Amino acid sequence: MAKPIRVVALVAVAALGLAACGGSSGGSGGSGDAKTLIISTDLPLQGSSKDASDAANNAIELYLQQVGNKAGSFTVKLKKYDDSTAAAAKWESGKCQANANEHVQTKGEVAIMGTYNSGCAKLEVPILNQDPSGPMVMISHANTNPGLTKVANGSEPGEPEKFYPTKVRNFGRVVTTDDVQGQAAASFAARDLAIKSVYVLNDNETYGQGIANSFAEQAKKQGVKVIANEAWDGKATSYTALFQKIKATSPAAVYFGGVFDNNGGLLTKDKVAVLGDNAVVKLIAPDGFTGYPDFVKMPEAQGAYLTFPGLAPSLLRATGGPGAKVLDAYKAKYGSDPKSNYALYGVASVQVILAAIEKSDGTRKGVQQAIFSGEGITIPAAQSVLGKELKIDPKTGDANFKDVLVEVVKGNAEEPLKSVTVS
Repeated sequence: MAKPIRVVALVAVAALGLAACGGSSGGSGGSGDAKTLIISTDLPLQGSSKDASDAANNAIELYLQQVGNKAGSFTVKLKKYDDSTAAAAKWESGKCQANANEHVQTKGEVAIMGTYNSGCAKLEVPILNQDPSGPMVMISHANTNPGLTKVANGSEPGEPEKFYPTKVRNFGRVVTTDDVQGQAAASFAARDLAIKSVYVLNDNETYGQGIANSFAEQAKKQGVKVIANEAWDGKATSYTALFQKIKATSPAAVYFGGVFDNNGGLLTKDKVAVLGDNAVVKLIAPDGFTGYPDFVKMPEAQGAYLTFPGLAPSLLRATGGPGAKVLDAYKAKYGSDPKSNYALYGVASVQVILAAIEKSDGTRKGVQQAIFSGEGITIPAAQSVLGKELKIDPKTGDANFKDVLVEVVKGNAEEPLKSVTVS
């Protein structure tokens, strides 16, 4: 448990050295041309997450066009970063660290929309936090691990303070956290599905362990027997033996705490081959399995239940307003709604960043202070692409609402089933 703390500290120190060596890159407080600023996205553009990342980037570009690439008197340009590698086919720790250093060194860049994976954010945030011209802001549309902003069940020692060496916050998000998502999923399993026992698996990564632990804890509180909570090997060539062991415990459901990137396709196939389809032994998974066309097209995935810490595009379109305008433009250009529910939340993150830029003097420090001091940033309901007021808590960086969507995989698509607001 102590090892991640030492790793983060070493990365942060190295980053500070790089920032100092390239100090001229941010020497003007992050602004080159005083009226033209760069905002960026930091997402996995390779592997199974590519579709979700492309959808977010496309939606953000459309929104920036709609607002004339302006934030107050500033002109805004978008730069895209890839935090994945072809070899890993997903986010990769070395790439995340390298990206963070490049963010700091890039003249004119003032804020980042990302990351997609909480583990990547935990590596980048401390580096950005020690930017001499900052701290540099990161606002995420998808990082749901609670430890980034608060102490919660499953938090590692030193979280969240260890991510902020300067003792000043610079990370925020527009979605709710895994402790909330886990509570909603467990409640749905117990009350709506009447599940009495569940076998929990996690992918042994930051996000997967956190969401699995949260679900397991909440399931127990709902009277569901949690038979076990163990890791699956993301590089395994077969999960038959694992599911044969699980079958001997006669679970009513299995829960996959993790991301589809970590061999989720084979895991799902072997689950059905050994335990039966999702009408026999139900499959429940978190947002780490949403937004993946390869997953929803699997015959074995049909009938699986998914949770997402927000609302689906179809529900957001019904609210009208800026969100519907972005979705309509997206559908007109790309022929369908975004493949990921997270796309519009990427736009919401950018709305926070643009509001902060407008409120600031155009420097990294000014953008950070606009979000994390005073009353912070509020996007009124009439302007919010999420159809409701969005407020970022300046003390924590967390959003003000706790929406969780429950979906079912049906007809090779994710079909919204119910929306839950957790109190």
